[in-house]
Amino acid sequence: MFKPKLFTILHELTPERIGKDIISGVLVGIVALPLAIAFAIASGVSPEKGLISAVIGGFLVSFLGGSRVQIGGPTGAFIVILFGIVQEYGLNGLLLATMMAGVILMIMGFAQFGSLIKFIPYPVIVGFTSGIAVIIFSSQVKEFLGLSIDTVPPDFIGKWSAFALNIETIDLPSLLIGLLALFIIIFWPKLSHKIPGSLVALVVTTVIVQQFHLGVATIESRFGEIPSMIPSPVLPIFDFATIRKLLMPATTIALLGAIEALLSAVVADGMIGGKHKSNMELIAQGVANIITPLFGGLPVTGAIARTATNVKNGGRTPLSGIVHAVTLLLIMVLFGKWAKLIPMPALAAILIIVAWNMSEIKVFRQLLKSPKSDVSVLLTTFGLTVVFDLTVAIEIGMLLSVILFMQRMAELSNVGMMTGELKDRDEEEDPNTIVTRRVPEGVEVFEISGPFFFGAATKFRDAMHIVEKAPKIRIIRMRKVLSIDATGLNMMRELLKDSNKSSTRLILSGVHAQPLFALQQYGLYDEIGEENIFGNIDDALDHAREILGLPKQGRQLNFVPSVQREMTSP
Repeated sequence: MFKPKLFTILHELTPERIGKDIISGVLVGIVALPLAIAFAIASGVSPEKGLISAVIGGFLVSFLGGSRVQIGGPTGAFIVILFGIVQEYGLNGLLLATMMAGVILMIMGFAQFGSLIKFIPYPVIVGFTSGIAVIIFSSQVKEFLGLSIDTVPPDFIGKWSAFALNIETIDLPSLLIGLLALFIIIFWPKLSHKIPGSLVALVVTTVIVQQFHLGVATIESRFGEIPSMIPSPVLPIFDFATIRKLLMPATTIALLGAIEALLSAVVADGMIGGKHKSNMELIAQGVANIITPLFGGLPVTGAIARTATNVKNGGRTPLSGIVHAVTLLLIMVLFGKWAKLIPMPALAAILIIVAWNMSEIKVFRQLLKSPKSDVSVLLTTFGLTVVFDLTVAIEIGMLLSVILFMQRMAELSNVGMMTGELKDRDEEEDPNTIVTRRVPEGVEVFEISGPFFFGAATKFRDAMHIVEKAPKIRIIRMRKVLSIDATGLNMMRELLKDSNKSSTRLILSGVHAQPLFALQQYGLYDEIGEENIFGNIDDALDHAREILGLPKQGRQLNFVPSVQREMTSP
C-alpha cells in the first residue's frame, strides 16, 4: 500500500521506454520553467524559489509518489494563500506553513484518507478554484498594464479601486509587451505543441525589450540577480506562537495540495488507463513539502496541466517526472542568469492564461443550474474566496455542505409510530413482507427509516414524546437503519434510561450488522439485553405478547446470536 509507484514498475523500464520518458521529461521541464518563475513572483517571493520548488519538489513527488505520470511543482492554486502568508508572516512563516502542511499530508496518507478526498463537494472545489482564478487575474493587472502604483492593496475591492484611481498611469510599452505575450501564448499551439507558447512568449518579449531598450519592468529591476544554484538546506526559525497562528493556513495548503494532486492523478489515470495509489501520493506530497522548504522552496502538489503534457508527450513512468526536475536544474544552472531579463508584463500574461484555465467558466455556468442548495454553496465559496480569504471560504463552504448533507439525510430519515395494524409501504415490492400484523394493547411500535445519525436523532427524540402515556413495551423497528453514529447511540441510551424510569420494556427489531456492532461497542447491547433484540418484527411482537402473558401469533426466531458471532469473528 505504501510502496512508491516507481519501485513497482521497474521491470517496465526497457531502453525504449526510458528513451520516451526522457524526451517527455525534457519537454515538461521546458513547459514548467516559465510557470515556476511566474508562480513564485505572484506568491510574493523571488523567482528562484519557484525553480527550487519545481526541482526538489518535482523530483520527490515522482520518486516517492503513487502515480505513474504525476508531475509535481508549484501551482496557481497556492498563490492566494501563499501571498497572504508572506505579507503577514514573512518568508520564514511561509516555510513553516509549508512544512506543517507536509506533516498534515503525511498524516492523511498514513491514515489512508486518500479515498476520502473525493467526498469533498464539487461545488466547493469549483467555487474556490474559480475564486482563485479571479484573484490571480486581479493580481496581474498592475504589471500587465504597467500601472504606477507603489503598493497594491491586498483585498479584492481595494485592488480594483486602486486600479480605477490610477488607470491614467498605464504604460503603453508594458501593455503592448503584455498583449504580444498573450497573443503568442494563445495562438502558438496552432503552429506547434512541442515547444510551449509561454516559453516562446518569454523569449520573444525579452529579446524585443532588450533590443529596443524599452523601459519595461523586468525580473532584474524587481528582484535583482537570480541565483543559478540550489542553496544549502537551512532550517526555518521555529516560533511556537507563529506556528499556532499558521495552523489553519497550513491546513488549507494541505487540503489544496491533496485535492489538486489527487484530481490530477485521477485525470492522468483516465488518460493512460492506469490506477494510482492515493495514499502513497499524499505521503509523497507530504515529504516533498517538508524537504522543499529547507532549500527555501514553496509548497508543491500535482500539476494537472504539466501532468497532461507529460502524458501527451509519451511519459508513462515516474522517470519522466524525475527527468523534468533534472531538466529544470540544468536550465537553472546554465541559463538562470538570463532569466533576470524577462519582462514582468510577459509573466503577467502567462498568469492571466493560467487564471483563465482555472476559472472553469463552463462548469461554473452548469453548476448554476444545479439544485438551489448546491448553487448557494458554489456562490458562497466563490464570493468568500474573492472578497475575504481562501481559508475562510473553504471552512464555510465545507460547513455549508455538511449542513445541507445533514438536512438531506434527515429528510430521508423518518421516525414514525405505528399501532394496531402495521403495513409495509412497499409490501408489493418486498416478497418477504408480512401484509398485516396486530400490535397488542400496551405496546407501541416506532420505526426509524434511514441512517440514524446526528441529523435524525432529533426527529427520533420528538417522536418519542408523541406518546402521552408511557407504554408497557416500546418496540423500535430498525430494519431500514443501515448505520448509526455516536449521537444516535447516545439517544438510544437516553431512551433506555427513560424507559427504565417508566417501567417500559425496550425491544429492538430488524437490527442490521453495523448498528448491531455499534451497540456492542457502545455497551448498549448488554444494557438492552440480548433477549430484547430481534431480527424481525414478528419475533419482537411475539416476545412482547409473552411478556404481557398473551399467546404468540408468529414463529419465535431470534437470529441475533448468530449475527453477533459473525460480527465478532475475525
